[in-house]
Amino acid sequence: MESDPPLAWPPYRSTALRAPTLPPVPLPPGRTELTGPVFGEGDVRPTDADLTRQHAGDPLGERIVVHGRVVDTDGRPVSHTLVEVWQTNAAGRYRHAVDRHPAPLDPNFTGAGRCLTDAGGRYRFVTIRPGAYPWKNSPNAWRPAHIHFSLFGRAFVQRLVTQMYFPGDPLLPHDAIANSVPQAARDRLVAALDLDASVPEWALAYRFDLVLRATPFEEPR
Repeated sequence: MESDPPLAWPPYRSTALRAPTLPPVPLPPGRTELTGPVFGEGDVRPTDADLTRQHAGDPLGERIVVHGRVVDTDGRPVSHTLVEVWQTNAAGRYRHAVDRHPAPLDPNFTGAGRCLTDAGGRYRFVTIRPGAYPWKNSPNAWRPAHIHFSLFGRAFVQRLVTQMYFPGDPLLPHDAIANSVPQAARDRLVAALDLDASVPEWALAYRFDLVLRATPFEEPR
């Protein structure tokens, strides 16, 4: 689709290794791919969606609420589907063995959460605003603050992995990953400040809606 980034984008150096060099081979999905597996209510705890309450103490940084709806291309809510997020801490560091950025780790912040959408396709996370961090894509390259999202839709073939950015971030126009998305669709990656959903004197809120569509080789139903 015109809103999709190219698989190979030279300014984003990693695509030279990740982009396929041969045309994709369509494989007709079977019943397993289209109908399961699914996640039950007992698999995800309500506390998994609050990234500020996963340890004994409070994490450092600005508390935020991130919420929105998951819908399909016809605007219908995708209910009871798994939404996962992962991010850096407020200093811009992931809790991961390969992250060697010389920024402090926060003992009270793991940076990962998950929840199931409700009947209306709504999700909600409480977390900390992530920090920017350097990466070796180009000289003096810095990733803007962002939160990674993974959604599974109604089946695994509908999985979407994307990133949410924050409005007004001065690093966003310089980001090779964000710039790989066509200009007409780039604003869809930026969350909207939502004061109505903010918690007074406690946390600002951002709204980020997500649209799931079938993979290019999924048969229409």
